Amino acid sequence: MERKIVKIHEEKCNGCGICVKACHEGAIQIIDGKAKVISDEYCDGLGDCLPGCPEGAIEIIEREAVEYSEEAVQKLKEEKNKNAKKKDGVQAMPCGCPGTAAKAIVRKPNNSISKIKLNTNVESGQNNSELRQWPVQLKLINTRAPYLKEANLLVAADCTAYAYADFHKDFIKDHITVIGCPKLDDVKYYEEKLAEILTINNIKSITVVRMEVPCCGGIVNAVKTAMLNSQTIVPYREVIVGTEGNIISQ
Repeated sequence: MERKIVKIHEEKCNGCGICVKACHEGAIQIIDGKAKVISDEYCDGLGDCLPGCPEGAIEIIEREAVEYSEEAVQKLKEEKNKNAKKKDGVQAMPCGCPGTAAKAIVRKPNNSISKIKLNTNVESGQNNSELRQWPVQLKLINTRAPYLKEANLLVAADCTAYAYADFHKDFIKDHITVIGCPKLDDVKYYEEKLAEILTINNIKSITVVRMEVPCCGGIVNAVKTAMLNSQTIVPYREVIVGTEGNIISQ
């Protein structure tokens, strides 16, 4: 029979898994890093997965396909529920990607300073990570993750951590970190995602760290627009990092 069904353009898909969560029937899975419809009988063709795709990789088409089966979907859900067991402390993810599993990271004080002998025969103190949660990519952040509650939020352009040497100590420490690239990603999606985070989580403050290049201003606009759209104005700080690794303004 000819009917409406989801088509995924794999060349556009970045494997973020948003469509997997949006599909209530479980018709979509991440396989080899790409979203795929695993069986036509699981797809009802209504397109709940369509609006959330940040890459525009999904469309609804009409083609020959087997009839949608609610009974098959129910069996699939029962099988998934049966297999959703915790393994090594990590909950199995419906998208098959443990890298998107939300978790808080507890950092213990480290009063000892270990020494690393470098090839240059110069000894250097070892820097400790200050990251307090996973994941960090804004696209992958669950807006209802517990670590976001009453957090001091760091929103950083992803190049800043590479440019500024003391990024962990000066910015990530005591913050929940989300990163993205306003030039390569959908800034409108950033605005909506950040607005949802602000609406749900009673965020205490926001620090934005961006590069000096003009395109990086998109991440600033996304945060400010999100505050306005969510009607949630919190203490705000903006830091600009130069391409040579210096702080230009803060």
